[in-house]
Amino acid sequence: MGKQLTEMLKGALEGIVLALLAERAAYGYEITAGLRERGFADIAEGTVYALLVRIEQRGLVDVEKVRSEKGPPRKVYSLNDDGRTALAEFWENWNFLATRLEQLREGK
Repeated sequence: MGKQLTEMLKGALEGIVLALLAERAAYGYEITAGLRERGFADIAEGTVYALLVRIEQRGLVDVEKVRSEKGPPRKVYSLNDDGRTALAEFWENWNFLATRLEQLREGK
């Protein structure tokens, strides 16, 4: 992955993870696997876990510890109302940027 794409993904990753959690609750590894399934293969697990800590601290997700058959309990993240609001804002901003970028590309 090129440096420019990496930097662009850093700015969008929170919204992408919130969008995944809007589909269903998940724990960290499931989120990373979901990103990989959608073509974001180069995003490191550590980056995802650090992001999950930040969105938990900001109150965008609810966290439930669920017993695991292997090892310690897993933290399962689910989007709450504040998270849904943040996701709606992300899509609004994304649409704004995408429209302006397309206009620039077309020379308008």
